[in-house]
Amino acid sequence: MRLTDAQVAEYEERGYLVFPGLVSHEEVEILRRDLHRVTGVEAEGVIREKSGAVRSVFRVHDETGPTASPPFQALATLPRVIDPARQVLGDEPAYVYHTKCNLKDAIDGAIWQWHQDYGYWKTDGVDRPDMTTSLLMLDEATEIGGCLYFIPGSHKLGRLDPEMDETTTSYKLWTVPKDQVIEIMTRFGDPVPITGKPGTVVLFHPNIVHGSGHNMSRHARWHIYTVYNQVSNRPHGIENPRPEWVVARRCDALETGSDDGILRLANANANANADAEARRPAAE
Repeated sequence: MRLTDAQVAEYEERGYLVFPGLVSHEEVEILRRDLHRVTGVEAEGVIREKSGAVRSVFRVHDETGPTASPPFQALATLPRVIDPARQVLGDEPAYVYHTKCNLKDAIDGAIWQWHQDYGYWKTDGVDRPDMTTSLLMLDEATEIGGCLYFIPGSHKLGRLDPEMDETTTSYKLWTVPKDQVIEIMTRFGDPVPITGKPGTVVLFHPNIVHGSGHNMSRHARWHIYTVYNQVSNRPHGIENPRPEWVVARRCDALETGSDDGILRLANANANANADAEARRPAAE
């Protein structure tokens, strides 16, 4: 899938694009089922709220990690997902910098403070913001449910000097200082809620200022973020790098997969399970 000139211009001007219905209901259900499985894994890449509820699951794209999820690996290379990401990166070879599933339980799901993603990634040794994030909504995103908010156009400011917040939530985050956020809103306008039905995909710039509120609704809100980086922009060596579950060490360029990759994988698993069941000895 290629973006039109108007879509490319919108991404450059506003810092994001929204694609309703890009992933089918059947594909979303396959991804949800496997994410539910992965949330039961005990691993460093499974982050929990102070309440004990799962907040984030990292590294679902990497088949070598404990949180590996084949359906999410297929998602990262779907042509309709990866092609627009490559296009806004100048059609350069790209790899997955990291994947992160953010889970906001009903009532319990906590906030994500105002921040820029590249605010953190620069500290990982990534020299340029030649990156983009593809967000897939696995649940409907609503304002009361703690949807994401963007400040359109704020990516044009470049990377802002962040400050580390280690106390607000269970996950440490480089945030944009409060006074600066207010100045940015005054200049660029009020934040825009990023709402949508399951299957909606949002592509956004790593310097756009964004955050999300508490989930006040009775519904969970699950999102998956796939971050693409130019191979030429992979992190260089730094002291005390973050672990592999959050910053990928495998930087080989991705190949475009099949557009039915998620469905084909699910069918193969179903057939394998049926064959195994057929070979099981009958009960005496």
